Amino acid sequence: MPKQKTHTGTAKRVKVSAGGKLLRQKTGLRHRLEKKSSELTRRLSGTTEVSKKDRRRVNRLLGR
Repeated sequence: MPKQKTHTGTAKRVKVSAGGKLLRQKTGLRHRLEKKSSELTRRLSGTTEVSKKDRRRVNRLLGR
């Protein structure tokens, strides 16, 4: 069976932590920031874990 290739778009968006968790950026913080409250922009900043339902699919895309 051939090796599985890494999906480069997913690899750029998702990082694997030292403990093996899949981390991604929260969505919605790239444009129209003047309309969003500072409370919302603070909440959207930073990283979060990939959801439980998506972990298997993302791991496959990363070739893990």
